[in-house]
Amino acid sequence: MTTLAPEATHPSSKDGWFSACENWMDRRGKGAWIAAMILGFIFFWSLGLALLFYMIWSDRMFSKSHSCSRSKSFYRRDASSGNAAFDEQQQFEAFMDRLRAAKDQSEFDEFMKDRSRKTEDKSTQAEA
Repeated sequence: MTTLAPEATHPSSKDGWFSACENWMDRRGKGAWIAAMILGFIFFWSLGLALLFYMIWSDRMFSKSHSCSRSKSFYRRDASSGNAAFDEQQQFEAFMDRLRAAKDQSEFDEFMKDRSRKTEDKSTQAEA
C-alpha cells in the first residue's frame, strides 16, 4: 500500500488556506464571487467591502469570462479546438475586435485633427 505525502492529499497545505479558497471560488465562477460578496455585506459589511475591492483589484469583477487569469492560461487563441465551426467563430470574433479597434482609432484621429484645427483657428483669430 502506497501512502501519499500530506501535501499531495490536501491542496491547501501547500498553497495556504487563502489560495485554496480562491481556487475553489474560481472553479465555481463569477457568480460564486458575487454571492460571497453579497453574503459578506449581509453578515459583516467590511468583509463584503473587502471582497468587492479584491474582485476589482484582481480583475474578477470586470472580466468577460467567469474564470480568473490563472485558469485562462490553459486556453490559447491560436490553438485549434478540433471543431472547425468553433475555430471559425473565434477567428471571426478576433477579426471583429480588430475592426472595432481600427474604427475607434480612426475616430480618435479625426477628433484630434478637428481639435488641433479649431485650436489653430482660435490662435489665428486672437493674433489678428
